[in-house]
Amino acid sequence: MNRDALADFLRRRREGLRPADVGLPPGARRRTPGLRREEVAHLAVMSTDYYTRLEQRRGPQPSPRLVGAIGRALRLSNDERDHLYRLAGHHAPAAVPTATRAAPGLLRVLERLDDTPAVVFSDLGVTLAQNPMAVALLGDTSRCSGLARSAIHRWFTDPAERARYPEADWVRQSRAQVANLRAAHGVQGPRSRAGALVRALLQESEEFAELWERHEVARRFADRKTLLHPEVGAIELDCQALFTEDRSQTLLVFTAEPRTAAHETLRLLSVLGTARFDPAEDRGGR
Repeated sequence: MNRDALADFLRRRREGLRPADVGLPPGARRRTPGLRREEVAHLAVMSTDYYTRLEQRRGPQPSPRLVGAIGRALRLSNDERDHLYRLAGHHAPAAVPTATRAAPGLLRVLERLDDTPAVVFSDLGVTLAQNPMAVALLGDTSRCSGLARSAIHRWFTDPAERARYPEADWVRQSRAQVANLRAAHGVQGPRSRAGALVRALLQESEEFAELWERHEVARRFADRKTLLHPEVGAIELDCQALFTEDRSQTLLVFTAEPRTAAHETLRLLSVLGTARFDPAEDRGGR
């Protein structure tokens, strides 16, 4: 671990960032350039005191996981990230492309859920895996292509996506979609797929542009959702979310309380299957 070089590298990269670069509001006037130490610590999900000690050449060696978190918080390029690992005394990890498949751990859980709808989403709302019950409930959303693969994009550009929710829930759902994307954009940076999605939606949706200006940041999955199904009507379901460690993927499970109307409706859906409901086909199989 090269404490002096690590401290200097962290300080210079922190001072080279602006709040807007990481999805933060400008806030009060700053006496020094760049982000504050506490802002970097918050983005990396670590204590401000620990990060401060690293910049002051007196902190203990950070773990590889923590180095990765700091690199994401500082929006480092791949080369800069590898350099950071080496300064911290670790081997740089192998380059990993953007996930296009469900994480093995989430997939193993999904494969054991055959009596309730469950879906694995990326942090951009792309369906990576879904069980047959989820297809019966939501349609085969994995068949979309281009930007429409993202449920966030579909929400603001495709009326069919909103048809699954009561109109009274649209405002809350819109805010949740934008807050989720803001969180992903903060991790991935403006030159990522999240950045491309933001730029497209700013051009395509006035509603999105207005909500984006609020700077709301959160991973939001309502504890309870009401979904509208064209065959069986409204279904009120509880939602449980299970995240990967880096929060880049989410397993969302829809459940109903036993001996309720919603529980019986789910049983009916398991019988109906996917034959009579596929919104992907309604959208031309995009």
